[in-house]
Amino acid sequence: MPLRRKIRSGYIIAFVLLIVSYFFIFQSTWNVRREYNWVTNSYRAENKIGELKNTIIEAETGVRGYYITKDRSFLKSYHIADEHIHSIYDELRTLEIKNPEQLKKLDTIEELVARRLALMKKNIAAFQEAGEQSTPVIELNRRRGQAMLDSINTHTQHFIANEEKLTNQRKANLTGFFKSTQVIIFISLLTSILAISYSLFNYNRESLARDESNKKNIQYQRELEAKIEELKKMDAKVKELKSMEKFTSTGRIARTIAHEVRNPLTNISLAAEQLQDSGIQNNESSMLLDMINRNAVRINQLISDLLNATKVIELNNKTVNINKIIDETLEMAADRIDLGKIKVEKYYVPEGCNVSVDEEIIKVAFLNIIVNAIEATEKNKGVLKLKTRKENDRCIVEIEDNGSGMDEDTQQKLFEPYFTSKPKGNGLGLTNTQNIIMTHRGKIAVRSKPGKGTVFVITLRASK
Repeated sequence: MPLRRKIRSGYIIAFVLLIVSYFFIFQSTWNVRREYNWVTNSYRAENKIGELKNTIIEAETGVRGYYITKDRSFLKSYHIADEHIHSIYDELRTLEIKNPEQLKKLDTIEELVARRLALMKKNIAAFQEAGEQSTPVIELNRRRGQAMLDSINTHTQHFIANEEKLTNQRKANLTGFFKSTQVIIFISLLTSILAISYSLFNYNRESLARDESNKKNIQYQRELEAKIEELKKMDAKVKELKSMEKFTSTGRIARTIAHEVRNPLTNISLAAEQLQDSGIQNNESSMLLDMINRNAVRINQLISDLLNATKVIELNNKTVNINKIIDETLEMAADRIDLGKIKVEKYYVPEGCNVSVDEEIIKVAFLNIIVNAIEATEKNKGVLKLKTRKENDRCIVEIEDNGSGMDEDTQQKLFEPYFTSKPKGNGLGLTNTQNIIMTHRGKIAVRSKPGKGTVFVITLRASK
């Protein structure tokens, strides 16, 4: 039998046994409750019949005191008894509603008590008519009343004795039900323990191999995670090397283009100047020569910008707090921030982070990013977040905006020369920024999603 079926069978058997045992326990508990209620009713009936008896005795004692002292205040107990006895009868009938034999005894006691109270009432009236003097008739009635009281005592004793007999019988039943309940609980507990033990035994026996397999899987998983982490680090290094190689090749291409283009461009410019100086021209040729000169100057400027954006920069480094650099760069962009009504939020590392940089050149890199962030946001709704933090020997700056964001293709081409999404941009600002950061032996990365804004992350080495 498969492991799951064994375990399921054991638990099903235990569950069925518990349900059966709970049924018997419920039945036994119901019987216990019933017998307990009967026992309680018997005790209450005994107390109530004793209360009835005491009430009659108190009434009898009060009347006797009245005969002796002629003080009518002694009749108070008699009047109370006459009113209270009816409520006692009602409670006794409720308690003995399922016991016809006791109800018959109660009816007999009620009849005797009624006769005794009636005789007591008659005797009091006769005593008062005789001027509160005893007469032979009154004495005769008193003796008759005593005989009735003795009869009431006898019948109440029979009532109590019968109630005690019922109580003892019900106590015996109650004890039996308790014992049967204990036996049922013990048997159900024992069978449930055996069934569950059977399931656990099979589970433990057949899960040892699985535990060993899990340990090996965990070990393999840890090794795999370590290799994945190592691969991630290698991938990051490869990307960094590719970025450096790409930047280097871009600079090399730029220098080659500058060399190959500037030579013929110089000849074109000289030829145009000679034609202008020759005097052999009309209005149309003069306009065309002027156009040649202006475009030659423009091409030459573009080549110069490209060379400046990709050339190796000579640095004059000094140690400065990165928070100070960010604040001074923000001051340089203050007019743009005010014009666009940009909200600036700063989250600087409290103790700051010192870096060794060329302060003026690094500000150019940060300014390019901040200006791009301002231009990417909507007027009156822009939020510019600047964060600095220190991780080990690195100072990290994050410049975040809530602008339109960029897709993956745009992010891949972001640092390429002449790539721009701005109508009037030349596409060399971020190329120059990358050159400055990499010249400082730092890193620059970007995170962005369309409609979710953009985050530039600049990492620089911390100064000791």
